[in-house]
Amino acid sequence: MNKRVALMVVLSCVVAVAVSGCRTKKNTNKDGVGDVNGIGTGSGIGIDANSAGSRIDAPGTVIDAQLTAVQFAFDSAQVDESERAKAESAASYLKAHAGTFVTLEGNCDERGSTEYNMSLGERRAQSVRSYLMNLGVDASRIQTKSFGKEKPKDQGHDEKAWSVNRRVEFVVTKQ
Repeated sequence: MNKRVALMVVLSCVVAVAVSGCRTKKNTNKDGVGDVNGIGTGSGIGIDANSAGSRIDAPGTVIDAQLTAVQFAFDSAQVDESERAKAESAASYLKAHAGTFVTLEGNCDERGSTEYNMSLGERRAQSVRSYLMNLGVDASRIQTKSFGKEKPKDQGHDEKAWSVNRRVEFVVTKQ
């Protein structure tokens, strides 16, 4: 009888562990690769974090909102006219989803010093932040972060790769 009780206890524990430990959530960037942004790690970065049909699980959860990164010209932190629709789409999403927050991840290409690129990435993120605020997004819902040249989206060493890496990515979370 003792063996039977011990076996039942062991089996119950195994089932409990299996059931409680099965679900994990992996945050991915828009290419479906890896974690995003230190919040799983992102962009963006990069997470291309946006979609109206996104599922919101718990506070701090990264939301796949399908927002497209804002690209920048070489050595520039100005949101070009051709990129404004991306920021406007992000602003619309944030205004429609009141419980969400965004981290703007500034990125640069590999050229320039680490310090310079960290500064430029921050200026890019701040530029998009200002644009979102001008579109009516509350400043308290926007954070900025710079990765400089540390999180390239394209590992190449040519203008095509560099142009992809000069960006600000939207990482949307539920707080």
